[in-house]
Amino acid sequence: MEVLNELNVKNVIIGKQFENSENYKEFFKIVKEKGIEVNIVEAGEKIKIEKNLYFDILWPDSSQLVKENAINNNALVCKLNYKNFTMLFTGDIEETAEKILVNKYKNTEYLKSIILKVAHHGSKTSSTEEFLKLVQSKIALIGVGENNNFGHPNQEILERLKRYGIKTFRTDKNGEIRIEVNNNEKIKIKEFLVSR
Repeated sequence: MEVLNELNVKNVIIGKQFENSENYKEFFKIVKEKGIEVNIVEAGEKIKIEKNLYFDILWPDSSQLVKENAINNNALVCKLNYKNFTMLFTGDIEETAEKILVNKYKNTEYLKSIILKVAHHGSKTSSTEEFLKLVQSKIALIGVGENNNFGHPNQEILERLKRYGIKTFRTDKNGEIRIEVNNNEKIKIKEFLVSR
């Protein structure tokens, strides 16, 4: 809500929602007042940004609706593709949704990504062995607040990422994380830690 209220947003891409909430109602109130275009997407769609840059929408899927913890497990999952560079965004999905995604995409390259935005702030309910094996990422990003009440990221998940040889960056330790990919697909990661 803060992003919509504070920044000049022209378009919003949001996963199809299967459960109403006060936040969802407030979201639609704000976008209507500000005249922001809303694109509601689900699995199988593609969002083209420009030449050589697009998102594959991998989840949610109306035909495989998850009822358990529906808001998290039906979160938007999409893969950014820029030439051979890929990054998987996983929202707040948990093990239930990860298992469905593994089954749905196991014989494809859809989940395989160089960079993984770790699901649910590194919660113990996500980043299963099967999911990580299919994604095969080299770098993981965890968006998490310092000393948060949930104890995110979970130590077991951090150890699992390390065991798979995945270099991990966390916003609580590394600050804001900027990823630069040039035309030769060389990746640079910059950290912006504000001194406390």
